[in-house]
Amino acid sequence: MSLKLAGRTAIVSGSGRGIGRAIALKLAAEGANVVVNDLDDGPAKETVEAIRAGGGHAVACVGSVTDDDFAARFVGTAVEEFGGLHIIVNNAGYTWDTVIQKMTDEQWDAILDVHLKAPFRILRAAQPVISAAVKAERAAGEARITRKVVNISSVAGTAGNAGQVNYSSAKAGVIGLTKTLAKEWGRYDVTVNCVAFGLIRTRLTEAPAGGGSTINVAGRDIAVGVNPDLLAQLEKGIPLGRAGTPEEAAGSVYMLCSPESDYVSGQVIICGGGFNG
Repeated sequence: MSLKLAGRTAIVSGSGRGIGRAIALKLAAEGANVVVNDLDDGPAKETVEAIRAGGGHAVACVGSVTDDDFAARFVGTAVEEFGGLHIIVNNAGYTWDTVIQKMTDEQWDAILDVHLKAPFRILRAAQPVISAAVKAERAAGEARITRKVVNISSVAGTAGNAGQVNYSSAKAGVIGLTKTLAKEWGRYDVTVNCVAFGLIRTRLTEAPAGGGSTINVAGRDIAVGVNPDLLAQLEKGIPLGRAGTPEEAAGSVYMLCSPESDYVSGQVIICGGGFNG
């Protein structure tokens, strides 16, 4: 049985852990070469090794998506290692929450940078590569290749969420970025879509009963996790009655990377078990 993404190369930001890892594994299982990214070397290499163990092809591009040189390195790794670029998944991110009157400029800027500025930079860096490849393919009379961009938003971006004015604003901006680029890049046979996640169980939502979970980002300890009692309440408000898994989240992204979605562009799909915010 032929693999649907054989011969394609994907870059997936934030793919060392959680949803990003599940996306990378899914794309690789369907035949894509994958450039894996994480802030930390260990998780990135673990995902690469998992892909290779399954017979796939992957390399790591370690670093923060907010670094000034990251976008060029990320795109360049795909070209240098695999000879091209066909799928871009902008997934990296985290939350740093508080109500607006307590939110600092640092909190606002950090979240806008990782969720909106970083995808913008990655897509900007990819444009010359995609444009040149498409021109060469058309000049050679090759069959049409539909490339894919999937940006990750959230129900916080489609409907807002109290305590997340920075995150909600960034994720709403991702939707605007998606819809605009769908119009700009259609001439390259690139589809640009967005998946807005609802409640997905990852290390950013899970918390021990006593609380206190943190992640370290750029030297900052950021509180993460949802109180187990609150998490149970949130799940009751989901029509399917539960949070989603990283694998289910990855499935919604894969749909928009598959050949079956070649005429779907400029759309926002909510992966939230029926919960729309």
